Amino acid sequence: MAEIRNYTMNFGPQHPAAHGVLRLVLELDGEVVRRADPHIGLLHRATEKLAENKTYLQSVPYMDRLDYVSMMVNEHAYVMAIERLLGIEVPIRAQYIRVMYDEITRILNHLLWIGAHALDVGAMTMFLYAFREREDLMDCYEAVSGARMHAAYYRPGGVYRDLPDTMPRYQSSKIHNDSETSRRNSNREGSLLDFIEDFTNRFPGYVDEYETLLTDNRIWKQRLVDIGVVSPERAMALGFTGPMLRGSGVEWDLRKKQPYEVYDQVEFDIPVGVNGDCYDRYLVRIEEFRQSNRIIKQCVDWLRKNPGPVIVDNYKVAPPPREKMKQNMEELIHHFKLFTEGMHVPPGETYAAVEHPKGEFGIYLVSNGANKPYRMKIRAPGFAHLAALDEMSRGHMIADVVAIIGTQDIVFGEIDR
Repeated sequence: MAEIRNYTMNFGPQHPAAHGVLRLVLELDGEVVRRADPHIGLLHRATEKLAENKTYLQSVPYMDRLDYVSMMVNEHAYVMAIERLLGIEVPIRAQYIRVMYDEITRILNHLLWIGAHALDVGAMTMFLYAFREREDLMDCYEAVSGARMHAAYYRPGGVYRDLPDTMPRYQSSKIHNDSETSRRNSNREGSLLDFIEDFTNRFPGYVDEYETLLTDNRIWKQRLVDIGVVSPERAMALGFTGPMLRGSGVEWDLRKKQPYEVYDQVEFDIPVGVNGDCYDRYLVRIEEFRQSNRIIKQCVDWLRKNPGPVIVDNYKVAPPPREKMKQNMEELIHHFKLFTEGMHVPPGETYAAVEHPKGEFGIYLVSNGANKPYRMKIRAPGFAHLAALDEMSRGHMIADVVAIIGTQDIVFGEIDR
């Protein structure tokens, strides 16, 4: 008798978020996966350790670089933790801006997810569609912070600055003449809120296009239906959160169950799956597109009618306005002290969690009264999901591993934190 034994192979960088930072070792019986062993730590950033040597404010930009597809939502959990320790109340306008940008970030995240997931499974057009829409939302990031990705826009006590009254315009060039340029600038004539409102009016049509392309596509369904099934009990035991948990039929969303900022004042629904397979998780995220769009619309309406401050006026926590800083010695000293020494946070510990596009993203912060955190621990949603990859892919074919990694929506910045 010939000796038959399982063989081991490295599963290559298939998913765009696993570009050489995941080494996945598969034990195969023919083409069937018997065991999947993810080797992580190839992108270790030491964010938690670095935070102990930086002032509270200096760590804000590090948050953007954790899950570098959902930048502002990472910042949100961090600044909320600091605000809880300080015991400060964020102005209501800043809360609405944060909620609006959280949902813009959720759409940004899901756009990259659907583009990459479909590309992995073999639908190339999706990737191009998704990046067309991401471009508009990246412009919204750039308008408020000056950066397209790593915004550092949320600050302890509010947001860096109010929403701008104008949008950056396209310039005429050799490629685009004046009439073409004015057509491209047609939705950029007004304020940022006008631009976002125009996007929310267009976006449901785009989601319909995605669904036309994928939802009833037989190849898409053959690749996703009954793949990586996780029961509701098992999903909770494995520590799933976000669409991974809701796809298994558990109605858990921190925005509804433990509301923060103004989520209890906006209307939206929680989409929930039935079978707990890759296809259900796809449908949950598609519906999240529509619900996020609905929340953004409500925020735009509220922000139009209610001007006001966007950051606290406590100069021990937030910098004074620039014109005051240039005219008064007192404000200049506050500004100088805040950006050199940083704020002193009262001793204590807290845990702040937000409903990140991928699941529950939490920051556990310990302060000893100094100007730097004594300890920071990050609860990243992707870590628990990747840990379940072995269980989800056992008994499936190699090609199904691609679909399972895609449905988990993994980004390694937060896993190798």
